[in-house]
Amino acid sequence: MFAAALIVCGCGPELKLTKRICPGKRTAGESWDVLNAHSENALSLRANGQCRLRYYAERREHNENFPVKLWANPPAEIYLQGDVAFDARGIVLGSNEDEFWLAMKPKEISGYWWGRWSDANCPEMLMISPKLVLEGFGIVALDSGGSNWRLSNEGGFDVLTKHNTRGVIQKRIYVNCCDYLIEKVEYFDARGEAIAVVEMDKYKEVSEGFFVPSAIKITTYGEHAVEDAVEVNFSLGSLKVASFTDRQRDRLFTRPEARGFEHIYKIVDGEMIEQ
Repeated sequence: MFAAALIVCGCGPELKLTKRICPGKRTAGESWDVLNAHSENALSLRANGQCRLRYYAERREHNENFPVKLWANPPAEIYLQGDVAFDARGIVLGSNEDEFWLAMKPKEISGYWWGRWSDANCPEMLMISPKLVLEGFGIVALDSGGSNWRLSNEGGFDVLTKHNTRGVIQKRIYVNCCDYLIEKVEYFDARGEAIAVVEMDKYKEVSEGFFVPSAIKITTYGEHAVEDAVEVNFSLGSLKVASFTDRQRDRLFTRPEARGFEHIYKIVDGEMIEQ
């Protein structure tokens, strides 16, 4: 039950209907080129905000509302800490090019989870996933120049859909045709069933050509339709371009030691292995 409660989940805003209907792109490759250009414009940034978290532990629903601080260095480095129950680092998540991690100290769910990108094909298993937070900033990884994706148009949105070699859906991305910013990303498991949704809203241009959403909401679905939720709203004034020294990068984006937690897990090939 404890492990089941840790499946990443979050609640997000409903995909809104656009007031304007703009023409979409003609091919998936053309859409990919625009999105890739957005990603190439991504800069390091920092932000402060408020997070609402709902999760299930010991068969009970728990709710937390706490301030957060975030530092990001796209495309792989991120660090977020939340002040929970008077602990400035009550919740910490992070990632770098090699690893990702989540540390939570609330007594109901004291745990530390980590994995290597090369070992784990399901970092979405975390209650708050560094991968989903990164993609929440619109830094969504596409591959093969869009050749593995199919494009459709739905009510003012270009919809990019990826299937595996067996034809099972893996991912779906909704892009507003007017500003061509991503508003929703859906994730699916090996059976084609939805496991997570990330939604973005209230974009701010923090530098020329680099737009960042100030509202990120994540919904993930666990066993028996159990749904956890995380919603982060960043102050528009706090969303700023940042620069990091080597020392700061080492401090922020290096995985901390796992000490003082009731449970420690390593994620390998979609499995949580208690250490």
